[in-house]
Amino acid sequence: MRKNTIGAIAITSFVWLVGLGTTQQAIAQDAPTPYPRMAPVDQYLMTDRAAEIALARSAAPASISSDATVLVLGRKGYETAVEGKNGFVCIVARGWSGPFDWPEFWNPKVRAADCLNPQAARAMVPIMELRAKMVMAGRSKEQMVSALKAAYEHKQLPELENGAMDYMMSKSSYLTDQGSHDMPHLMFYTQLTDAKDWGSGAAGSPVMSSPYWFFSPTAPSQTKGLPPILVFLIPAPTWSDGTPMDMHDH
Repeated sequence: MRKNTIGAIAITSFVWLVGLGTTQQAIAQDAPTPYPRMAPVDQYLMTDRAAEIALARSAAPASISSDATVLVLGRKGYETAVEGKNGFVCIVARGWSGPFDWPEFWNPKVRAADCLNPQAARAMVPIMELRAKMVMAGRSKEQMVSALKAAYEHKQLPELENGAMDYMMSKSSYLTDQGSHDMPHLMFYTQLTDAKDWGSGAAGSPVMSSPYWFFSPTAPSQTKGLPPILVFLIPAPTWSDGTPMDMHDH
């Protein structure tokens, strides 16, 4: 798989979310926007509840996801479909869980299976739930950003914890229209501000990274009031069921 294909896949990874540094920032700035506005709500929903649960669980090996809480998207936002017992939360994210300046933000085809560990679930799932509630109510990107800033200002969203990570190893996810549509990988959410601290983008390094909120903020006001979150992505050699990734299939 070519490096630019990996980057194209990575930009949707939940918080589809991780790109190839300045390369993906340029893409976010220069690419035409194929989805300039929100699609009808029904296009973001999955009519088969059991299928959404199965897709969410497929994000991680069964040894983890079988005991996880599972959320599904309803007409008012995410709701609990299965109560878990290991602290993990599995969920199918949509395009509007990604960076706000991502050209596919409103892409109704995106179905990104995530299984977040307890630390990530406590910090990131509330963000996803607030975004979903806003989208289902027909709110704009600008209104979503304002709501997130207000929630942080009033301490209604928790701070990011150390050790927050996310399994995205489903064979059935659809992460982007660009290049291949899927790639098994792990994501790590950090409060770092310098991707070089993880060797991201260095020659021979498998690590990729991107800011969580915006690829390329055009004004300080876009991120003022939002905590810094830097996301790292590391490709995995196998899918969640243990089969090796065939780079020609996806």
